[in-house]
This record gives sequence, structure tokens and C-alpha cells, in this order.
Amino acid sequence: MSMRDAWEAEAQNWVAWARTPGHDSYWRFHAERFFQLLPPAPCETLDVGCGEGRLARDLKARGYSVTGVDGSATMVEYARAADPAGDYRLADAAALPIDDAAVPLVTAFMSPQDIDDMPGAIREMARVLVPGGRLCMAIVHPINSAGTFESREPDAPFVISGSYMDRRGYADSMERDGLKMTFTSEHRPLQDYFAALEAAGLLVERLVEVPDTGEPPGSRWRRLPLFLHLRAVKSTGT
Repeated sequence: MSMRDAWEAEAQNWVAWARTPGHDSYWRFHAERFFQLLPPAPCETLDVGCGEGRLARDLKARGYSVTGVDGSATMVEYARAADPAGDYRLADAAALPIDDAAVPLVTAFMSPQDIDDMPGAIREMARVLVPGGRLCMAIVHPINSAGTFESREPDAPFVISGSYMDRRGYADSMERDGLKMTFTSEHRPLQDYFAALEAAGLLVERLVEVPDTGEPPGSRWRRLPLFLHLRAVKSTGT
């Protein structure tokens, strides 16, 4: 099963998970940090991997004009229902239905690790950006997806079985407060993302590694980052 099909199969679970305030990592780790990466509003924005539209709605509330794109038909239906005046389109991230050099800002929030053709998607994001435009993206940090802690003790060792360098699919099934969700993604080493950005003519100008600052110093995810945020600019010669 492709990751695109896996996320379509989990669409109903994801909508419940994402729309329960404070339940998903978005609320604790991302929202305010991610918004700090963005050029100021007003700004025409393409949100790639928009899901049920949570980020797009938050961006619109902050003054951005947003078009959302996702590969899951069910997700797009939910996004449209929550924002009937919005522009949400069903499409493959590696074949965006957007003109060349059409937008100054592309967001890809926690979606690149879930896209089957990640390099193709990054190439498409660069294509639709105006020269000098920005791509702001968030991913599961590759160190996070590479291994696991041996236990829940604060000083537990972190273990990578096999090789950090090897790409591999994985599925994390979670159940919390009566909600269930399976996240289907692909572990890729950091160099894969940077190679895709370089090939697309994008230059990283800011990178933020996101740990769990709510844990005591020295605790598990205080020692290692959970997520990675970055902002890249399109070369004026691309």
C-alpha cells in the first residue's frame, strides 16, 4: 500500500485526532514555532499536504490567502466542509495543479515524510514558487524515525536498530483518550531532504530542531529532537 492510500484509509481517524484541541503534537510543539518561520501576511500561500485543513484555516485567520492540496479525497472533503469559502484541491504532491512561479510561499507541514515521491514533491513546490519565494516545511526529525528509546525512563538509552542511513517505511499506531490513529511514513536520512532541496534550487536559510522542552533537562526527548522545521528560499536563477 502506498503512503497516500494508507492516509486515505486513516482519514476519519485523523480528522478526529487533529480536531481534538490539545491532542495532537501540533498544539504542543509546532504551531507558534512554525508560524515564526513564515513571511508576514498578507501572502498568497500553497499548503501541500493540507489534510483536513487545520493549518490552512489557522493561516487564513492570520491573514494569509491559502490554497490547500492533498492526496486524500476524504481529507479534502473535510477541509472543504470546515471552510466552504476555501480552495482545497485533490492532487498528487508530485504533480501540483498550480502554474509555474505562481505563489511566494509554500507550506508543507508534517507532510514530506508521508509523501511517496518526496523529491518529486519538493521539485514541484520549487516550480510553483516565484523566484525568491519561500518553502516552509516541518517533518518528523530523522533521528526520531530512525530509532527508539529502550524504556520510558528519563535516562533511557536511544537505540537505532539497523542503519540510520537506510530508507524504510514504518507505521506508528497510537491510542490515547479513546482516539486511535496510525501514522504511515518513511524514514529518510536528513541528507535525502537536503539533496531534494538542493536539486530543486532551494537554499535553506533557517533550520530549527524541536525537542520536548516540557520534559525535565536530561530527559528522553529533551536530549534528542522530535521534529525539524526549516525555511528555504528559491534561487532567483531557478
